[in-house]
Amino acid sequence: MTETHLPADHPALPREKVGVLLANLGTPDGTDYWSMRRYLNEFLSDRRVIDYPRWKWQPLLQLIILSKRPFTSGAAYKTIWNEERNESPLMTITRDQTAKIAGAMAERHGEDVIVDFCMRYGNPSTRSKVREMVEQGCRKILFFPLYPQYAGATTATANDEFYKSLRGEKWMPEVRTVPPYFNRPSYIDALAGSVERAYAAAETEPDILVCSYHGVPKRYLLEGDPYHCQCQKTTRLLKERLGWDDSRITTTFQSRFGPEEWLKPYTVEEVARLAESGRKKIAVIAPAFSADCIETLEEINEEIRESFVEAGGESFTYIPCLNDEDAHVAALREAIEDSLKGWVT
Repeated sequence: MTETHLPADHPALPREKVGVLLANLGTPDGTDYWSMRRYLNEFLSDRRVIDYPRWKWQPLLQLIILSKRPFTSGAAYKTIWNEERNESPLMTITRDQTAKIAGAMAERHGEDVIVDFCMRYGNPSTRSKVREMVEQGCRKILFFPLYPQYAGATTATANDEFYKSLRGEKWMPEVRTVPPYFNRPSYIDALAGSVERAYAAAETEPDILVCSYHGVPKRYLLEGDPYHCQCQKTTRLLKERLGWDDSRITTTFQSRFGPEEWLKPYTVEEVARLAESGRKKIAVIAPAFSADCIETLEEINEEIRESFVEAGGESFTYIPCLNDEDAHVAALREAIEDSLKGWVT
């Protein structure tokens, strides 16, 4: 329906557009106790992330974990905080990625496609950005969780929040979601390029490349989550693209939380084992992250590095996430354009 067919007293309708909404994990608004507590409460209350019974988990979370962890997490965030913009690196990088993608989409599609971003936890919220897109006339919205590999605790919960946000709309837009992109040749090429540049710049070539993925409980794999398999395939595709044999690359998992067994080997333990076994020079890359964040800049580049050095390691090279590198942005645009087929020309 266009405005020329509307009665004179009908409310004005914006021109119909297509929205592309990028989504990342989230970030606290600040490093202070209450900002951290709000963020951690939302994150750790998500049933996709922690699926223990509420009667058992919430008292532990509210009375013990959220009394102490905001202090330690806030201190960790302070070591990586973007003081110039007063925000976390994840916020800065996601905004920069969005700006580059939006510019490229505008060149190709003009004003017909709107590109923006949201966070699953914290701000800007998914609900607020869906509302903005609808108000701007987006009758179709493509939702893109920025996780190369699918996991229930990442991709699925981002999609959950997106679908939930649509419930408040009187005129619900048509929607699509972008599938995982871990096996796209353009993404693997971008990963390989970052490895090749890091190795070329290193004073001595690393003995092995550690591909460290964010961990999940092993139980999730046994319950059908494909994340572990997609991580293993990412490493294999990267190895094949680089032309390496198995001895030069390995897969590990980081960020273990809670008492149960998680996917193994644990990165923090494996890098120490590598050092003790004579692999004194290693490089670490985090292919599960589309942007550097607390888990890469603080956990890998500080905690995991320390574990390696204390075990006798000599050279530790952290290879940054792809962030807003042109090759990465091009791979993300390719995934977007493929998912927009039939909606735009």
